[in-house]
Amino acid sequence: MRLRRSELSTPGSNERMMEKAVASAADLVLLDLEDAVAPNEKVSARAKVIHSLKTLDWGQKTRAVRVNDLESEFAYQDIISVVEEAGEYLDIVIIPKVKSARDVWWVDTLLAQIEKHRCLSRRIGLEVLIEEVEAMLNVEEIARASSRLEALIFGPGDYSASQGVDSKGIEGTINYYPGDLWHYARNKIAIAARAAGIDAIDGAYADFKNSAGYEGECIRARTLGFVGKWAIHPAQLPITNQVFSPDPEEVAYARRLDAAYKQALDQGQGAIAFEGKMVDAAIVRSVQNIIARADLIGM
Repeated sequence: MRLRRSELSTPGSNERMMEKAVASAADLVLLDLEDAVAPNEKVSARAKVIHSLKTLDWGQKTRAVRVNDLESEFAYQDIISVVEEAGEYLDIVIIPKVKSARDVWWVDTLLAQIEKHRCLSRRIGLEVLIEEVEAMLNVEEIARASSRLEALIFGPGDYSASQGVDSKGIEGTINYYPGDLWHYARNKIAIAARAAGIDAIDGAYADFKNSAGYEGECIRARTLGFVGKWAIHPAQLPITNQVFSPDPEEVAYARRLDAAYKQALDQGQGAIAFEGKMVDAAIVRSVQNIIARADLIGM
């Protein structure tokens, strides 16, 4: 279990920005070798990412690298170079633009070979971006493709292009479109992730100065069962960390209810009246999710 309320993306070609990201309040920092890096800087960015992994003070943050698209000429060497040279400092490899389970399997197999060759003591985890229509069709299979897989991430930007969605809706809201444009996609990803026992993470929100819009998308994702959201600017971190943390009063209520229900079970009761409401196993199961999140955060 990892804390993923906030996953901060930062360009792997910019050493100063990587330093600032690692010093931020993000739960996970991903050093990006893909979209945030110009083609003529992709090779040189690898060395900068490796240096940042090995030398910066990461504290308790999860350390991740997003490699290039597996159909590009850069991806295989991204994985080999970063893991061979800095694998002991790396927690997660993030794979963009997966389309099927075999994409995940290929990276899993390559990582296993490198870990064995380098005698790495820790197994590197995976997160994958669901940002192609093929991936949405195959999301259940993808979610179960590898025991390394820890999270599915929805990527609305590339997914918009893949499906042909009106580009004005990338942030999730169009005035003339009723409801949440991304409800189906998010819901399908959340269900696949939950069924596979892994996390669902919502993707980037480009308009980083629009705090209200970003908060609204965080709330929509959290409501469907997502546990965190990407940030592309440190200013977004307080919002996503707050939205994806349970309220202290909610946690206190959940702990009281859980304790009362356990006591009732010991007395042979299956349902109880608690603080003015009838409570059964289904409700307790829901509050136990709150308790688990609070324990992970340290509340």
